[in-house]
Amino acid sequence: MLQLDISAAMGKVITPNRGIPEQEFSSILTSLRRYIDDFVKERKKGEHVWAEDPSNEDTIAKVKEIAAFAKEKKITTIVWIGIGGSGLGPKVIREVFESPETPEFILLDTIDPYMLKMYDNIIDWKNALVVVVSKSGETLETMSVFFHCWKRLKEAHGAQAGEFAVGVTDPKEGNLRSLCLEKGIRMVPIPSGVGGRYSIFTPVGLLPLALLSGDVDQFVQGAKDLDVSCSNNIPDENPAAMLAAAQFLLDTKRDCKVRVIMPYSQRLESVARWNQQLIAESLGKVETSNPIPLAAIGTQDQHSLLQQWMAGPRKQWHIFIREIEKESFTVPDEVDDSLNYIAGKEYGELLDACYKGTSTALTQAKRPHVTISLERLDAYHLGQLFFLFLVEVVLLGKLYRIDPYGQPAVETGKKITKEILTGERNE
Repeated sequence: MLQLDISAAMGKVITPNRGIPEQEFSSILTSLRRYIDDFVKERKKGEHVWAEDPSNEDTIAKVKEIAAFAKEKKITTIVWIGIGGSGLGPKVIREVFESPETPEFILLDTIDPYMLKMYDNIIDWKNALVVVVSKSGETLETMSVFFHCWKRLKEAHGAQAGEFAVGVTDPKEGNLRSLCLEKGIRMVPIPSGVGGRYSIFTPVGLLPLALLSGDVDQFVQGAKDLDVSCSNNIPDENPAAMLAAAQFLLDTKRDCKVRVIMPYSQRLESVARWNQQLIAESLGKVETSNPIPLAAIGTQDQHSLLQQWMAGPRKQWHIFIREIEKESFTVPDEVDDSLNYIAGKEYGELLDACYKGTSTALTQAKRPHVTISLERLDAYHLGQLFFLFLVEVVLLGKLYRIDPYGQPAVETGKKITKEILTGERNE
């Protein structure tokens, strides 16, 4: 099971005026007990639809069916078109599960013409499966790229092009749904009440996992098992509540505005960016107080940001994410004399030492941090990690008194972009 350690954020470890005093922590846990009960009751009334996605057997069956089709057709390239939550979640799945034995997974989440032209030239369209993700079918970046890919599929397959495309969209309405019906493109639904950043347990996450031969059943089981813990109204037995309490108190009581999400695993780099979007779009709605997320990665950012974190203004706290069991790969026995202390060691040992060095240095500098540990980086534990962060943001919404759903400021930007392109707005 996933493990959460918040001890290095507490006042008794890094002094009460830098960390969280026990009295303040106990007080916020009392509020969280009520909020956990509210969360459970609201789900029974049909709210927080995303939390039921891991139990959607129909969706699980459909993504497995598409994966079987891709295997039968000997698909060598998955072209995934999606942006925001429709791209960041699949990117995490790609980083964890893509291998030389799976199809190549190309994520098109850009309208940079150089990148699009490069991919256009390297994709073998006859052996590609194109997946387009947009609930409305009006996402400018996604749909403009899809129209190009659809053109290439028609050139490669003629009247059968629809067999080699999948639309992940709203089941009842929208331009993409209409387009799929018109062109004979297979569809899998995103539940109407689930927004992009909450969609990892819909086909947005389950389909790339199935296409990359990941264990879909274990992924959703991990989420369901953690759901039991996250529904527990005893906060110190509920990891989402404990993480939310640390976030809220470090921000509002210790002026640690910046939340640094820092995995010590290259395959989890995009988890930090996924959580960055989740926090920013869900809670970045008032000017007074809400978390400011920052994605980082260990060990690289030890060499680019640690100086600031250790000696700069005390405005940030850290969430480290690490895997306990690692791939076996060793440093050669023959190394330079000055580095004899690493000869023959597992690279996993080096990675652990770097994490411990950074976390201990922060503790000594009285800088707060917490650590999430995964027993191993597999589908089960990845499902737990995603579910933890999703419940946390709902509880944070209650603590900050911010509705974690919707993103009105983003919609303003989309509206202006459309006005510029249609000539309705002169700049």
